[in-house]
Amino acid sequence: MPVPSAFPPPQYTLKPDPEPVMTALVSIRGVSKRYTRGKQTVEVLAKLDLDIASGDFLALMGPSGSGKTTLLNLIGGLDQPSDGEIRVNDKRIDQLSSNALAKWRARHVGFIFQFYNLLPVLTAEANVELPLLLTDLSKAQRKKAVAAALAVVGLSERATHKPNELSGGQQQRVAIARALVADPTLLVCDEPTGDLDRKTADEVLTLLQDLNRNYGKTIIMVTHDAKAAEYATHQLHMDKGALVVSGAAA
Repeated sequence: MPVPSAFPPPQYTLKPDPEPVMTALVSIRGVSKRYTRGKQTVEVLAKLDLDIASGDFLALMGPSGSGKTTLLNLIGGLDQPSDGEIRVNDKRIDQLSSNALAKWRARHVGFIFQFYNLLPVLTAEANVELPLLLTDLSKAQRKKAVAAALAVVGLSERATHKPNELSGGQQQRVAIARALVADPTLLVCDEPTGDLDRKTADEVLTLLQDLNRNYGKTIIMVTHDAKAAEYATHQLHMDKGALVVSGAAA
């Protein structure tokens, strides 16, 4: 049975592309984000402009409250801007309805969080399979995709283990495999190593770096950790809702 054309199979079994083409993937123009707290309006992002190239590994840094997680959520379709345009792969995601945005997000974005968010009663392979249950893939196709994703993160031999049988680093690798299994357009990572020791964090970051360099995955990572940011190809700093360069607004 062929895989539905609207949902192509993951491509991890193909030979990695050593020279990914760098074209604009994310384009942000005049984006602002405001929240209302009682009678007070809080502006988190102010008329932000940003381009992120396809195949980039970008680290977003800045103090707490600088707006970096808000920006990450906007790019990942978890939230929508108050003003401005957000294009991902030339699609205006800021204009999508809630249902359309949810479908777009499921197909095009892989999420990696600080605390793994694995279901404790499920095995590693069952956790990885969860995003595919919302697709039209057959059981055999899902099984093949899950096996490929676990192989990429080096956990094929741990497929039947539950989270409490895995180390913190292994659990995060399962979370990365889950983010990869639908072959998303981009990976968004919110403090992916914040709950790990230095050695394990470096192993996870090396994996992300490999996904970027050898598989051409576009990665946007929020981090407080300067050492983690060194694994990225580019670093941007935020403060008070704006991009900054050497303390000045970019």
